[in-house]
Amino acid sequence: MAGPLKLSYSDDVIRGILSDVKTIAMVGATDKEARPAYIVFKYLLGRGYRLFGVNPGLAGKTLLGAPVYKSLADIPEPIDMVDIFRNSEAAGGVVTEALSLAPRPNVIWMQLTVRNDEAAAKAEAAGLKVVMDRCPKIEYGRLSGEIGWTGVNSRILSSKKPQLMRGFQKFSITRNK
Repeated sequence: MAGPLKLSYSDDVIRGILSDVKTIAMVGATDKEARPAYIVFKYLLGRGYRLFGVNPGLAGKTLLGAPVYKSLADIPEPIDMVDIFRNSEAAGGVVTEALSLAPRPNVIWMQLTVRNDEAAAKAEAAGLKVVMDRCPKIEYGRLSGEIGWTGVNSRILSSKKPQLMRGFQKFSITRNK
């Protein structure tokens, strides 16, 4: 391989992935509420994605109403994206398992601090889109403006003031199109 893969992704690429994906298998899902994997799982469910947890210790149970499986191969239907909430070394095995699925997922997403260039190159060579060292929760929030209106720079400029309602605010990544 000729050097490390890029970690810079355009907003259009990220928005496209998050718009096209409907089903997500989260490898490393957890029922521990204080962990980022739980928070991201809950957030993505709340945005309308269909999630499947992958965690051998929780297999056969449900997490926030979503089923949890021992492995990707145990999920009984096609998945669009594999979200890897494991360390960088484990990402290689997860990608290998994802590539053995039929049909294959369209996207491999490695969470913050997770980077495995060899696994990414293998997935890209098989025609999958790959995102490394990013969080879909953060990217969705940034691109939808959910993060921006709370004081974080979303790089989305608008003269429209967000309509605030009672309760938790949910914006869509397609609202600015």
